[in-house]
Amino acid sequence: MPVVIGAKRESDFTDPIGMLGDCHGRIVRFLQVLVTLTTGTKGGTLNPEQRSALATSLWYFRESAPKHTADEEESLFPRLRRLCTSGIAAVLAKADALEEDHACADRHHAEVDRLGQLWLQQGRLSTEDAARLSMLASQLSDLYRRHIGIEDREVFPFAAATLTAADLASIGAEMAARRGLKSNSLTEVESR
Repeated sequence: MPVVIGAKRESDFTDPIGMLGDCHGRIVRFLQVLVTLTTGTKGGTLNPEQRSALATSLWYFRESAPKHTADEEESLFPRLRRLCTSGIAAVLAKADALEEDHACADRHHAEVDRLGQLWLQQGRLSTEDAARLSMLASQLSDLYRRHIGIEDREVFPFAAATLTAADLASIGAEMAARRGLKSNSLTEVESR
């Protein structure tokens, strides 16, 4: 990802909640690439820049996004479920719904990846496949818009305010481990 002078520095593993929010920005950007390509080209021939953008977006959702989901489902949500504090029942209900969103998104991403790889291999998509890919990209965009809003406005602020420093450190260490980094690399910016 290019460096933008004056831009807010992304969070690191010492701020796992911040990292989860940073990842949302990447999800939105890569989804926008998919939506733009599918609506703009309608499965037609891609120029080299478009091919690269498509390949990168597909890679992101195949390789990196599942780590983000695991960060939430295996590290954050279980710690929230152990809390006995005011407001936790509403947050846990949201976490359950967010996990259902993850399962739906995973199914959509699998089909998007299949169709996107077909597009890259064949150079074009049939009208039917192009329409299906465009519809899936749009549905994912809508799902993530709602999903990310709930996490960024409700779940993540609650977690940041409620979880202990030890919980947050453990979440950060688990996130680093998912990316093949050692605990002493916790200040590295997520790039995978």
